[in-house]
Amino acid sequence: MHHKEKLEFTPVIGIEIHIQLKTRSKIFCSCAADYTNDEPNTHICPVCMGLPGSLPALNGEVIRQAMRAGLTLHCRILPTTFFFRKSYYYPDLPKGFQITQSDLPIAADGWLEIHDDAGRPKRVRVNRLHLEEDVGKLRHVTADGRIEGASSSFVDYNRSGLPLAEIVSEPDISSAREAVEYVTTLRRRVLHAGASDVDLEKGMMRFDANVSLKCSDGRWGNRVEVKNMNSFRALERAIEYEVKRQGSILAEGGEVMRETRHWNDARGVTTGLRVKEFYRKFIVEPDLPPLVITKEQVDEALASLPEMPEEKLVRYVGFGLSEGDAAVLIEEPAVARYFEACVTAGANPLRAGNWVRTEVLRVVNDAKVSADMIAVSPEALASLLAKVEDGGLSTTLAKSVFDALLDGLSFEDALKRSGASDGAVDVHALAASVVAANPDVVAEIRSGKDTKGKKVKFLVGLMMRESKGSVKVDEATAALEKVLA
Repeated sequence: MHHKEKLEFTPVIGIEIHIQLKTRSKIFCSCAADYTNDEPNTHICPVCMGLPGSLPALNGEVIRQAMRAGLTLHCRILPTTFFFRKSYYYPDLPKGFQITQSDLPIAADGWLEIHDDAGRPKRVRVNRLHLEEDVGKLRHVTADGRIEGASSSFVDYNRSGLPLAEIVSEPDISSAREAVEYVTTLRRRVLHAGASDVDLEKGMMRFDANVSLKCSDGRWGNRVEVKNMNSFRALERAIEYEVKRQGSILAEGGEVMRETRHWNDARGVTTGLRVKEFYRKFIVEPDLPPLVITKEQVDEALASLPEMPEEKLVRYVGFGLSEGDAAVLIEEPAVARYFEACVTAGANPLRAGNWVRTEVLRVVNDAKVSADMIAVSPEALASLLAKVEDGGLSTTLAKSVFDALLDGLSFEDALKRSGASDGAVDVHALAASVVAANPDVVAEIRSGKDTKGKKVKFLVGLMMRESKGSVKVDEATAALEKVLA
């Protein structure tokens, strides 16, 4: 009896990422790019509304930020590129076409290093980074304001014309986990370069995944594009779902339809959107001249790039931090800046790293602010840690001082409010006071009945309480032993 050989499938994945570049105004007009919390259609003009007779004018800062983003992805900058009109008709695109660089990009042939599922270094090639304008945003609502079963649609053009960089990878990714590492690595580098804030909650980074399967019997499944992913978790779940769906079809001898699918995050499934896309593409945009970039401009962009996160990680490990601890500190540039300023002000790197990862990040996450914005300056934290380092404060009391500093108190007032004095505690006098106040406990210790040291720990605890935590345990124990001797 012959057993049918079990098919194995190798995912072949490419990622398309849209990031909003960090500029004050839109790509082809002077409307403000930041419209957070503003009313719909309050950041618009004839250009981003696509009114007849309006002419686009390219924002120079968009070019500089695109070069920075491309260079941090190890791309080469092309000396001459063009903008095109990609025509399609949809309510959020008022002029009926999108201005994009598409196949003649500003940057091409880059790469990023990640790790494969076995932990080995692996390069994912970046095909290109090209510029384009964002479109408006459709809002579907019912008469009572609900989204489901919407009866009316409105368009908010505040987003129309925002500067986007579309970054297209080669199909070098082999799993959902690799895909997430690729996009998180890319986000971190672009963020450190200052080219984009890549805030996922504000829609500044969005993902499309092209997924197909290679079968162990030599067959290839058709490529499926999955759209509408705006978080790392959604990207991971969508790819995992699609690999499983396509694998089931191919295992049964079927053919995967080449189509565009939508990721429904609430249901955890992909659903069919369209089989084919028809664009009347592309004609050269007649209202924009060719974009010519000089070697001097590229050199200037390259010189403006700061230290990249991977380089920071190596340097922080050199301070004595573990790779895991260093990885937390380099995730956001503001946190890395705070940590470095703290060390520059004289703090022990290991202690500073621990405090930034715990106390500082607690404040950052709770208040949803940048580390640059918290009330405790890196210099104030360094002063606080110096007192912990020289034994003037216990860690417990130092945390109380830190919380007082958060409330806006000066360093001296924070020490007073927390019950710490600016001078050193007389540990010997404290031990003598505790011994005098507890003669019964002292008698048990001196009689040799305290074999497990519980009574000694009790007295040490009293000393800690009396000093409000400003005395370290080992100091209190040593002083107590001297008094009891």
